[in-house]
Amino acid sequence: MSRYISFRDFDWVLLVLVLLICSLGVLEIYSATLSTKFMGVHLKQVYWILGGVGLMFVVSFFNYQALLERVPLLYLISIASLVAVEVFGKKYLGARRWVQLGSFHFQPSEWVKLVLILAMAKYFAETKSECTAQDIVKAGALVGVPMLMVLVQPDLGTALTYIPIAVMGLFLGGMKARHALVILVLGALLAPVGWHVLKPYQRDRLTSFMEPEADPQRHGYQVIQSQVAVGSGGIFGKGTAHGSQTQGQFLPVPHTDFIFAAFAEEHGFLGAMGLLLLYFIVLMRLVQNAQTAPDRAGAFVVMGVVAVLAFHVLVNVGMVVGFMPVTGIPLPLMSYGGSSVLFMFLALGIVMNIRMRRFVN
Repeated sequence: MSRYISFRDFDWVLLVLVLLICSLGVLEIYSATLSTKFMGVHLKQVYWILGGVGLMFVVSFFNYQALLERVPLLYLISIASLVAVEVFGKKYLGARRWVQLGSFHFQPSEWVKLVLILAMAKYFAETKSECTAQDIVKAGALVGVPMLMVLVQPDLGTALTYIPIAVMGLFLGGMKARHALVILVLGALLAPVGWHVLKPYQRDRLTSFMEPEADPQRHGYQVIQSQVAVGSGGIFGKGTAHGSQTQGQFLPVPHTDFIFAAFAEEHGFLGAMGLLLLYFIVLMRLVQNAQTAPDRAGAFVVMGVVAVLAFHVLVNVGMVVGFMPVTGIPLPLMSYGGSSVLFMFLALGIVMNIRMRRFVN
């Protein structure tokens, strides 16, 4: 039976889990930035979280179908925003990734993820049960254009986060096994070309994690210090604001990319496993929402969010423990940064939007 949407259908359990992760992030940002030039940024993180929650509720009111209908316009705006980065963007640490809006530095490449999730969902929801080679090429172009633009900034980490969106879309769109094999072979053949396109420091990051001891003072420094921090936490951790690597400022950027290492040092193996369990429950909750989506497009959107969140967690934690290269991918909902926080809550707002319409005909 058709009925009006109600906040009784809002996924309050998911919201509580997300806010719990955010709270742990604020606590760790506070601890990691004590007696540093970044002291006090945990308050800014609280503001971003509150703003994100507000945006999430606002987005949950609008019908996601209206967003899907406006995907072509949103896609053009996203491309224009990436062009604006090249023209008006502020350069920081050798990269041009942000556009300054007053006192706020906005990173367009973050919100482009959301547009790509919507674009892939719209495209494959309207195709047949099995996608053709032509569909794969079109989907690759949809994701490939903004991905190349982000690589030029250069921002390898964010560009890589666009890949799981494409993979999830192709998988749910019914890509055949032989097409997947062809893509893998082409990827392997083009890998040497991509390697030469990368900046020297990007190549060093991709290789130094395998043997950080070969250059412990430069390219291997971040990985070594991160591993020491994680290991020194032991089972129960050293306690908030008592991490020797974190408080001694040996661990690089402990409030952003390496926040998981700082958290593991201060809260130990049990704390780290508890945090990962929270992420796992959030992912399973999102998958459940995808299963109850009112239509194919809604399910695709939610699974796109799952793909991005899972990729972020996997790569960030793998980077921290030395299993993956340092690519500058933050830990969602925990790492300091307004653009990342707002993206996640906007994405969750669309998920809530879809969930609240699962009984609406």
